[in-house]
Amino acid sequence: MSKKKAANILFFFILLLGAFIMIFPFFWMISTAVKTPSEAATVPPMLWPKHPHWGNFVDAFKSAPFARYLFNSLLVTFCTTAAQMFTSILAAFAFSKLKFWGKNVIFMIFLSTMMVPIEMLIIPNYVTLTKAHLINSYLALILPWSASFFTVFTLRQAFNSVPPQVYYAAKIDGASDWNYLWRVLVPICRSSIVAMSILEIIASWNDFLWPMIVTNDANMRTLPVAVSSFSNDVGTNYPFMMAAATFVVIPMIILYLILQKYIIQGITKGGLVG
Repeated sequence: MSKKKAANILFFFILLLGAFIMIFPFFWMISTAVKTPSEAATVPPMLWPKHPHWGNFVDAFKSAPFARYLFNSLLVTFCTTAAQMFTSILAAFAFSKLKFWGKNVIFMIFLSTMMVPIEMLIIPNYVTLTKAHLINSYLALILPWSASFFTVFTLRQAFNSVPPQVYYAAKIDGASDWNYLWRVLVPICRSSIVAMSILEIIASWNDFLWPMIVTNDANMRTLPVAVSSFSNDVGTNYPFMMAAATFVVIPMIILYLILQKYIIQGITKGGLVG
């Protein structure tokens, strides 16, 4: 066997192993969702039940107000993504094309905030929202995530990849900065903007910790938080919990499969070309 063929076989095996590691948690989630509680607690674990209980999905959906949770998740995800993209596009344009005093210093200060773990921001954000009497409201779920410097940084890289001659040509034609941004720059960098939007949609949809902390009313909770309602002091109903988790995961998988080319294009343009 030649070295090249052996290397290809090894590479294929590594890819296959990586794919198995990535897919197995989803298989285990669906497998547990169609088991009975006793089958889910069997030792050693059962890979797939002899008689799958597909009715667990219906029973799990009926056991909690999932329609309300779905509405909350959709509203928070849409508003968070729209607000974050709007503020990030404006900030990225300012750091990329405009000239103002202290621009590089301010950018470096904001850039350093990316090193701060999200967990360290939870307490200051919670205290601020408590003093503003916004706890247990949609604003509490949306406002803290309406801006992201990671998104600003990525879009700034994409905006920098557009030749400055395009900006000067637009100015000569009489376009204002506002018109240049929304009529020229945003359409050119559409793939990067779509990619960052998709990443924010996935992050906001799957967020668990923050909605759990700032909501006390069950009607204000989102789908990921609703999954935890199947675990209490009495015990955990793993089949129902996994069925509910499937409701949460499937929309994002479909969204990613449909739009994955925009994620790859956007990250490539923003991260490498810029």
